[in-house]
Amino acid sequence: MCTAITYHTKDHYFGRNLDLEYSYQETVTITPRNFAFKFRCGKEIKSHYALIGMAYVAAGYPLYYDAVNEKGLGMAGLNFPTNADYKEMAEAKDNIAPFEFIPWILSQCASVVEAKKLLAKINIAKIDFSADLPASPLHWIIADQNSSLTIECVADGLKIYDNPVGVLTNNPTFDMQLFNLNNYQSLSIEPPHNTFAPHLDLTTYSRGMGALGLPGDLSSASRFVKATFTKMNSLADVSESSSISQFFHILGSVEQQRGCVHMGEDKYEITIYSSCCNLDKGIYYYTTYENSQITAVDMHHEDLDGTKLINYDLIKRQQINYQN
Repeated sequence: MCTAITYHTKDHYFGRNLDLEYSYQETVTITPRNFAFKFRCGKEIKSHYALIGMAYVAAGYPLYYDAVNEKGLGMAGLNFPTNADYKEMAEAKDNIAPFEFIPWILSQCASVVEAKKLLAKINIAKIDFSADLPASPLHWIIADQNSSLTIECVADGLKIYDNPVGVLTNNPTFDMQLFNLNNYQSLSIEPPHNTFAPHLDLTTYSRGMGALGLPGDLSSASRFVKATFTKMNSLADVSESSSISQFFHILGSVEQQRGCVHMGEDKYEITIYSSCCNLDKGIYYYTTYENSQITAVDMHHEDLDGTKLINYDLIKRQQINYQN
């Protein structure tokens, strides 16, 4: 499955874990301003904001899993099985295929406020990329430096939620995920006080007991609670190094280890990669399952006025610094 978060220190950060049992050989992909985005509904955008993110490039088209544009607006698609319900083509709407949704928003919008205006006219249409690549059931998180949204296309229409926690996982629907946090409001980073039976001599025998009851399993509902608690209480200084380090530690609290989620036969879900993008600077950081060293790609080190995609293969083998 997947987990996406936002995080703020001096700068603003956006990223995710991609949890799957297989890889499409995705790359860090930069789409320059003059790459022509051709949309299935017949629209074409020849000039737009530059993007950087993780994508599988198919037939020359970047199928973005997550991306950030040069203005600091980020977006990620996460698995949403059984709930995602894409629609037939609709008149007087912008009919956009699920795989086009991230480019459609990020190519044109500089903020969440601007994204809301496009979302008011959008219809997420039931369109496959190809016979070999059918539409994935997804929902999305959109975030800038100030706020975030969750977008879900379900049976009774398109739902746009303000996302006050800046976290998204998978099922159930976002409104249920957010409501479920009510069940954990007694958790704390502080040592617990005995409200169970004050006359009993109960002992705080370990550090961290204020968070007893915090979920630790790998289900999407539990990961939502765990990631929210960890993020909301997470502290880092304002340096870039400390900020991105803390970001990856937050994602690490809900990562998937090989062998813990069996998908049948010899397949196991793992965290294929974790990403963290500085929304203010356009620097995309990532780690992979086998390589825990943080790798960075800076979009502003490239020619953003070009017309061709720029791809960086992931460094997947572990990088070990031997000190002796």
